[in-house]
Amino acid sequence: MSKIVTFGEIMLRLSPEGFSRFVQADKFEVIYGGGEANVAVSCANYGDDAYFVTKLPDHEIGQAAINSLRKFGVNTQFVARGGDRVGIYYCESGSAMRPSKVIYDRAGSSIADADPEDFDFDAVMEGADWFHWSGITPAISDKAAKLTLLACQAAKRHGVTVSCDLNYRKKLWTPEKAQSIMTPLMEYVDVCITNEEDAEKCLGFKPDSDVEAGVTDASGYHAIFKQMMAQFGFTLMASTLRESFSASNNGWKALIYDGNEFYQSRRYEITPIVDRVGGGDSFSGGLIHGMLKWKDPKKALEFAVAASALKHTIPGDVNLESEAEALALAEGNANGRVQR
Repeated sequence: MSKIVTFGEIMLRLSPEGFSRFVQADKFEVIYGGGEANVAVSCANYGDDAYFVTKLPDHEIGQAAINSLRKFGVNTQFVARGGDRVGIYYCESGSAMRPSKVIYDRAGSSIADADPEDFDFDAVMEGADWFHWSGITPAISDKAAKLTLLACQAAKRHGVTVSCDLNYRKKLWTPEKAQSIMTPLMEYVDVCITNEEDAEKCLGFKPDSDVEAGVTDASGYHAIFKQMMAQFGFTLMASTLRESFSASNNGWKALIYDGNEFYQSRRYEITPIVDRVGGGDSFSGGLIHGMLKWKDPKKALEFAVAASALKHTIPGDVNLESEAEALALAEGNANGRVQR
């Protein structure tokens, strides 16, 4: 069983029922999720020993966030307690030509104000096989950026493979700030997961692709993958390729590069989309599990794409299918027949 550590923020998600708009809602559904927490849940569902590290208030809402992870088998022993609040985000699900919408209310969350003394990252990384973080975490605050650096340094001291999903969020920081923080952190990254916007905004590499027009030509990534690998020393790079025809209909595939060969996955037509939040996180979780289990970039990529395609059919932030279900889809079983 592989030990996988993720570090970041778990938030309280409040969503109107179904496809209602914020202004229609007189009650909200409660869901807990966040980039790295979602990855930990995916890995736990596949049978890995998954740990999520963060800081949460020592009150009932903080405990509810922890409980939401524990029920899926995520180890929370290194979660620090303290601070004033759990970050909140409001999520309105889009449909057809109406996009989904997110409003953040996360300033001053416990992890944003956490200090190095809150974590013993050497203890966290002891015996770990893989450490994952995303660009969302250092974007939360300067303190969180410092903690991300300390976690990466501890991972390297313990010989742990480090992956990063660049995951640019324009509501959290500017491209200039992102590049000033993210570029030095790439020194510690072995596996870089990105998409067309993240590569440009976080690190200044622009592929020949028009995401707004739904154009995701994998060949446009070849040159920048080579450049990024040469500059930062990554051992593996992967990118999801989303064709967004509408909020309800997306094309979905991915690309991986190991320094020698580019490989493009099979393509999925996902329609109707139930909930695309966490789609990228489920890809990261699938890729991490696949690389640790099979050591084969092509098989890991096909597994990750299938897993993330399935996530689009599941309400909420986290991916709740098993390894067997993702493998079945990766092997071509996409008819959706009732399993009896």
